[in-house]
Amino acid sequence: MTRANPFDDLSDFTAKTQAKPVEPQQIERIAAELGFPSRQPVATLPHSRVTQTRRRYTTGRNQQLNIKATAETVAQFYRLADQQGVPLGELLDQALQALEKSIQKPV
Repeated sequence: MTRANPFDDLSDFTAKTQAKPVEPQQIERIAAELGFPSRQPVATLPHSRVTQTRRRYTTGRNQQLNIKATAETVAQFYRLADQQGVPLGELLDQALQALEKSIQKPV
């Protein structure tokens, strides 16, 4: 078996002809007909963390608590922190202290 010479003369080389480009509107129409999902960004929820202002506090807190919650709970948590003007960690501390007090009270 012989190998092709990479330094051989390529003067007889001809490129393949390009097909006519397809219009973007035609591509969009075909994609919509066949049910392909769009790659355009989706609008975010009004209460999502992305739309909220960044919070920067120097508090000495250095532990992260990652929990799952509903969108309503997260929105309520951020709303309460904004109303109180406290960092998220401080709001969590206050909520836990209030819960402990309510549990320790004799009924």
